[in-house]
Amino acid sequence: MDSIRACQQALQTGQVSAVELTQGYLERLQQREPQVHSFLTVLPERALARAAAVDQRRAAGETLGPLAGIPIAIKDNLCMEGVKTTCGSRMLADWVSPYTATAVANLERAGAVVLGKTNLDEFAMGSSTENSAFGPTYNPWQRHRVPGGSSGGSAAAVAARQCVAALGSDTGGSIRQPAAFCGTVGLKPTYGLISRYGLVAFASSLDQVGPLANSVEDVALLLQVLAGPDRQDATSLQVDIPDYGAAVAPEHTESLKGKRVGIVRETFGEGLDPEVAALVQGAIAQLQELGAAVQEISCPRFRYGLPTYYILAPSEASANLARYDGVKYGYRAPAPNLLGMYEQTREGGFGPEVKRRIAIGTYVLSSGYYDAYYLKAQKVRALIREDFDRAFAQVDVLVCPTSPVTAFALGSKTEDPLSMYLTDLMTIPVNLAGLPGLSLPCGFDRQGLPVGLQLIANVLQEATLLQVARAYERSTPWHERQPTGWV
Repeated sequence: MDSIRACQQALQTGQVSAVELTQGYLERLQQREPQVHSFLTVLPERALARAAAVDQRRAAGETLGPLAGIPIAIKDNLCMEGVKTTCGSRMLADWVSPYTATAVANLERAGAVVLGKTNLDEFAMGSSTENSAFGPTYNPWQRHRVPGGSSGGSAAAVAARQCVAALGSDTGGSIRQPAAFCGTVGLKPTYGLISRYGLVAFASSLDQVGPLANSVEDVALLLQVLAGPDRQDATSLQVDIPDYGAAVAPEHTESLKGKRVGIVRETFGEGLDPEVAALVQGAIAQLQELGAAVQEISCPRFRYGLPTYYILAPSEASANLARYDGVKYGYRAPAPNLLGMYEQTREGGFGPEVKRRIAIGTYVLSSGYYDAYYLKAQKVRALIREDFDRAFAQVDVLVCPTSPVTAFALGSKTEDPLSMYLTDLMTIPVNLAGLPGLSLPCGFDRQGLPVGLQLIANVLQEATLLQVARAYERSTPWHERQPTGWV
């Protein structure tokens, strides 16, 4: 029972109780955790109590939510009242949140059982989950490789079947890239479709909460619960939410006839692993076989996404992380005076990658450099969005690799930040434009590592995105594979 649908059926027919299902996942979580290290906090007592409440309500004949009794994991930059929210940082190592993020509250309102909180790159800054102050997460397919980042803990937990599904956050690819590395499905929705209230900020104009699961159908079910306006989030979109479950129903995913798919020309060429290219081209051929009309599309500013992102995101981070000064909450370093406390708190509380990005952002926003860097980057961001607008005048969905490479070895890129940043080359433009993007597995390379196919749709076209993804998934076996070799 590794899908929401299978768990729902088992629970509804009485094949298993919510407590038994939760206990089974907790046991598997603990058994595999030493080999994966995907969790920072596990909540067995809380989870079992919520599962027992679901069983009681079911026995009483009450109407239950669509996720009643389903074991879920939460990335540890999403707040939960009374539970530690560390953001993978020493700065917040012991901080207990006084409130719950809207996305988490929506899951629990739907009956989900939260098993715990997953590991991440510190403050979601990274592409490998090696930047966590509490140690790296390991890829379940090959434990000497990274799971991707920054939502590597969530992706690894889903791939290792430590939970049925998980929440992550995506600022420049942090859901889709680890989904690709771990062979799961990950969705970054339209900016504002899911509330960011209670998501600890990295870059506020880019951050988005999204689901990871082992199938497109599960992602659609989760999105149905997560999406919607929130008066506590000023960036939340006030829009009606369509029926995402209907979009992935069998009658709508047998054929892609009438769907127009565009291949992003700029994502193929130098720097793309040949095996990744071949598998993605095979997936495109499969979309064509399903009836989609395929054509090549040019997004000429796509390649400027990476430098634009690494001006804008650090700038927002330098402002957002200024709140961690040792005064209000979190880690505080002893010092003889106030200025010394500020300096030593930030020196001891932040890790190297966070310091690097704060330094870049502070420099970019400093007097004399704002116009030369930040303002120019915002103009390029607008041009990237214009390229996407032109593309979606011709096609319904764009397709490209999720990452130019498969999961790399632990430690192989830690001394070369630029090489690490390049793994997000394909995903970053989607965030800059505020579009929905989804990664799903499209094969395995000769080393047995998953390869991700990225699908991109226009604003609020998640239903179309899910329909195309589900049609491809139903016609291929890749999502059925699981990591092996557990002790």
